[in-house]
Amino acid sequence: MGKRAEIRNKRQKEKRNNIFVVVAIVGAFLIFLAWTSLSANKTTTPTTVEGSVVPVEVNYPAPELTLGTVNGQNDSLANYRDKVVLVNNWATWCPPCKAEMPTLVDFYNAHASENFMIVAIEAGEPQAEVQKFVDSFQMPFPVWLDPNGKSLQAFRNGTLPNSYVIDRTGTVRYTWTGQINRAMLEKYVTPLFGQN
Repeated sequence: MGKRAEIRNKRQKEKRNNIFVVVAIVGAFLIFLAWTSLSANKTTTPTTVEGSVVPVEVNYPAPELTLGTVNGQNDSLANYRDKVVLVNNWATWCPPCKAEMPTLVDFYNAHASENFMIVAIEAGEPQAEVQKFVDSFQMPFPVWLDPNGKSLQAFRNGTLPNSYVIDRTGTVRYTWTGQINRAMLEKYVTPLFGQN
């Protein structure tokens, strides 16, 4: 009787182990299917194809931030309190930063007359290297140098590029982490130009 019980227990353990293996295989297969489905969807969504992410709507006071410019002077966000400001943290070595810069330049050129400003803050490269980048992209807006990461700390975001839209009251309204396209700028930033 003891031997039969032992054999029966052994068979039940084997059955449980077999069921566990089957469940694990099926689960892994379902995860694989879900992952491939999500990957396929990502490649067809307009924001990914167009190289942009949708911003996050926020509502908090813009940080007090003063840095040196590529021209060797000091500048502060407080100097632009009467404008809609897009703060863009970027780096010369960052591929998505390079990819979005022509879009930012075009958007600025189209809307500068609407009391709009871009402040482009370069995260840590030497002035001469930043100046080459500025010249190659013909950046018409203020470019600040941030050798110690003050802007990244102030906005609490170390991922590049990242952007923050500040309205005329000094309130941060939108934040992006990742590359921005023109359609997103027109959809979310342009409506702020008409607000006080």
